[in-house]
Amino acid sequence: MTEPADASPGSAPPAGSPPGLDLDRLAGWLAVHRPELADGPLRATLVTGGKSNLTYLLRCGAREVVLRRPPLGHVLATAHDMAREHRVISALASTAVPVPEALLLCADPAVIGAPFYLMQRVPGEVLRSRAQTDPLTDAQRRDLAWAMMDTLAALHTVDPAGVGLADFGRPEGYLGRQVRRWAGQLDRSRSRELPGVDELRDALAASVPDGVNAGRIVHGDFRLDNLLTTVDPVSVRAVLDWEMATLGDPLADLGLLLTYWDVLGDSDLAEGNPVADGLGPRAGFPTGRELIDRYAGRSDVDVGPLHWHLALGCFKLAVICEGIHYRHTLGQTLGGGFDRIGDMVPPLVAHGLRAIGEN
Repeated sequence: MTEPADASPGSAPPAGSPPGLDLDRLAGWLAVHRPELADGPLRATLVTGGKSNLTYLLRCGAREVVLRRPPLGHVLATAHDMAREHRVISALASTAVPVPEALLLCADPAVIGAPFYLMQRVPGEVLRSRAQTDPLTDAQRRDLAWAMMDTLAALHTVDPAGVGLADFGRPEGYLGRQVRRWAGQLDRSRSRELPGVDELRDALAASVPDGVNAGRIVHGDFRLDNLLTTVDPVSVRAVLDWEMATLGDPLADLGLLLTYWDVLGDSDLAEGNPVADGLGPRAGFPTGRELIDRYAGRSDVDVGPLHWHLALGCFKLAVICEGIHYRHTLGQTLGGGFDRIGDMVPPLVAHGLRAIGEN
């Protein structure tokens, strides 16, 4: 994917605009397409914490909405598709899966430098750190974990055809394509030696399971800090970050969640790490095994042996982290916490090799 010239970090937005968002051109576009959002001055702030697509809180006069656009600079093909995000949250609005209301999609990169969409702002908190989760009671942490797994089970029980998503992906061969896709994205993000990563890729490609659960809606990056939650009472208010959603094998979601939860969240990598802090048993949450049991009790998905899917989760997360590390070395990341992302890649590869060996 080729970024428009004005999407590069070197182009300066107008005064008062955050990086990656030209408020003057956005205001002109909204005046034509959604005038009710352009009846006052626009103000925007970058919502920090996300490590991929950029999220802004947009104040349109007295109203607040959320704008999503791809990251700046080095962008991998199909990984930051705004139209897919907009389509899937629109489709899920009528289901038990909590999602923000989709308001508007703009596929024209000429407006702000990249496609974007607007969605409703949902009240709630994104829990990312021990500073946020340590004050919770044991019961609140347990109930949050159960609410997270119940939400994932609800997603995987949605009939894609029933919500207009029958053509949202190609379920047959999904797992094999996942291996090839992430292998290709790794090659486009290589900037250093990564011992074992090619061995893990080859082992996954040589042992792709049948995918008996294929054909479900898959989020692609389901984890606690991609949820808007409340703790009094405990609830999941919205599932966020649908950029990698498709139709595929739901065990891919479960395997990646366990990668975050047990591989990163229960290791020394968790402390202070922007994508692992506040997660897993080390932070006082239930174990990965308990998460699986909760999910299995509320879903008709055959969880079976998860070793291969855990190995895929380790490989996928390693590639994602390497891509973020690469963008960080090029100065193309916004916000803090990126300097440690690259440190996560080698242990993820090592754990993936152990998991594929068990498989």
